[in-house]
Amino acid sequence: MLIDELKERLKQIQPDIETIENYWRNAKSEERFQELEAETQQEEFWKHQRQADISRELQRLKEQREQYQYIVSAAKELDELIDLFSDDESELRKVETELTALVRAVAAFKIALLLSDPRSDTNCFVSINAGAGGTESQDWAEMLLRMYVRFCERVKLKVSIIDDQPGDEAGIKSATLFVRGDNAYGLLKSEQGVHRLVRISPYDASKRRHTSFAAVSVTPEMPDVEVTINPDDLRIDTYRSSGAGGQHVNVTDSAVRITHIPSGIVVQCQNERSQMQNKETAMRMLRAKLAQKAEEEREAELRAGNEKRKIEWGSQIRSYVLHPYKMVKDHRTDHESPLTDTVLDGDLMPFIEAYLVS
Repeated sequence: MLIDELKERLKQIQPDIETIENYWRNAKSEERFQELEAETQQEEFWKHQRQADISRELQRLKEQREQYQYIVSAAKELDELIDLFSDDESELRKVETELTALVRAVAAFKIALLLSDPRSDTNCFVSINAGAGGTESQDWAEMLLRMYVRFCERVKLKVSIIDDQPGDEAGIKSATLFVRGDNAYGLLKSEQGVHRLVRISPYDASKRRHTSFAAVSVTPEMPDVEVTINPDDLRIDTYRSSGAGGQHVNVTDSAVRITHIPSGIVVQCQNERSQMQNKETAMRMLRAKLAQKAEEEREAELRAGNEKRKIEWGSQIRSYVLHPYKMVKDHRTDHESPLTDTVLDGDLMPFIEAYLVS
């Protein structure tokens, strides 16, 4: 019966609601919200040295508070409504719709709690590199590029392609995205690693099955971190842009590639309008990568022996099998989905949630 299904669904999310209530109470979030709101209402607040930071924190807490109050009150109301309309199927159908909305809100709030890393809310760079295998891997890299662009569109993140190197016959050799928005890095950090595709090749006249690889790296922008770069450690090359990007493409050497010689890190940008803008974007990316590298080295020293998730061709994080059956499987969490087309169209949130709670 419908009433039994509704009661069971409400019961299933109850532990998550209790966790959310405990978090709100233990973090003293209500007290902090009242404190910040009182501070922003003072006459001279606009002169406060940290005015922007305080306003940003208040806005974040306000949104979180609204979600929290909705979840707690909706759970109580729906429990009462289920009992009230136990004999009215049409009203229970309305309750079912409201319960579905509550389940989604609880999941979203839980994700927000899991994104507690201070860097989670930063913008990030997502780099995709085709593995060995020529056209097959380059086509797979382009499929991943589209998947991440679609994911960003789904979750209202702003995404721009700042560099892409086309493949010899099809696809791309590499591409870099700059992703901006709420929890951009927190959501996408789970995508770092090697992605493996198994399918019947559209480029093989014999219709044989092929396995392709592509590596994804995700780097937080870290705008507040100071990174000192010796100009003598840099090799800066300019070249003609290879993709669509304005009237100067293939006319002037506007694309920029920067190599940081001591670390071997290479960054490049070609899709801005001028060489100067490309250089500025590439330098931003380089600082982010150097800051991330330094932080990883510090963590390695503090947590000697702790297993790190690195990009290695022999350690796939996720497999996308399109033949002889259809299945996407994350090897870190064992989360699976047979809806390969949906996943490749950007429906990554179930995989991200599984990673964050693991």
